[in-house]
Amino acid sequence: MGESRVELLAWLNDLSQLGMTKVEQCGSGAVHCVIMDSIYRDVPLKKVKFNAKHEYEYVANFKVLQAVFDKHKIDNAIPIERLVKCKMQDNLEFLQFMKKYWDQYYPGGEYDALARRAASPSPATSTSIRSSVAKSTSSLAASSSRKASTSSVHTVPATAAPVKRSTPSRLSTGAPVASTAAARRAQQELEEEYQRNLAELTEQTIELKLTVDQVEKEREFYFSKLREIELFVQEQLDGGEFGADAPALAILEHVQGILYKTEDGFEIPDAGEQETVEDEEETF
Repeated sequence: MGESRVELLAWLNDLSQLGMTKVEQCGSGAVHCVIMDSIYRDVPLKKVKFNAKHEYEYVANFKVLQAVFDKHKIDNAIPIERLVKCKMQDNLEFLQFMKKYWDQYYPGGEYDALARRAASPSPATSTSIRSSVAKSTSSLAASSSRKASTSSVHTVPATAAPVKRSTPSRLSTGAPVASTAAARRAQQELEEEYQRNLAELTEQTIELKLTVDQVEKEREFYFSKLREIELFVQEQLDGGEFGADAPALAILEHVQGILYKTEDGFEIPDAGEQETVEDEEETF
């Protein structure tokens, strides 16, 4: 019997240091990447979005996990479409599989999840680092400009007008700052548009897959009926249970029974509903 939710959450938090409170949070996929990294120490955690809040970000995390499964030849399928919905039962079942796999293959010793994540900064962290470096560079440039301006003041004769010396400096430093701010805004707008388009395409892909699955299920259902009728007809031609002298009505009733036979989960509509459907067909 698998561990309870409380036991699994305690194990997850001890291993990953992510402070999870619900099994449903596993739907982001990040914690599963940490579990696999604790076993093999080769998961590219820099690609994992630990602060993911949207479904398309969850899908991206599970793609990282799928690449690890493929690399280490793990045959168990990852039901991404169900897990990213963050439903408790689906995520609990997959988490129980991950715990069983971890118990079997964990190499032992201590695993420092915080150190591993620090060694592989996320894209958001890298961006903030680059931003800090850019700000530091701008500050150094501004400081150098101020020093140069101060030096020039000391070399100019006392009769020179201070307003004429300071005005060009302000104009020369203001233009690049405005240009940089505009470029950042444009880049941010492009990034937001890209993320919106990616989310829409991901949702459309999932919907199309569900539609294809439903169509294939219906196809198999009706094909099985045709196959059953074919076998029945062949059996009667070979002198089956009804025989050559059997009334046509009995044979037709048997065929009708095959046509209207349903599987579990299907219900035959009552007479009122059938009349409504027929009226709508006649109307059109």
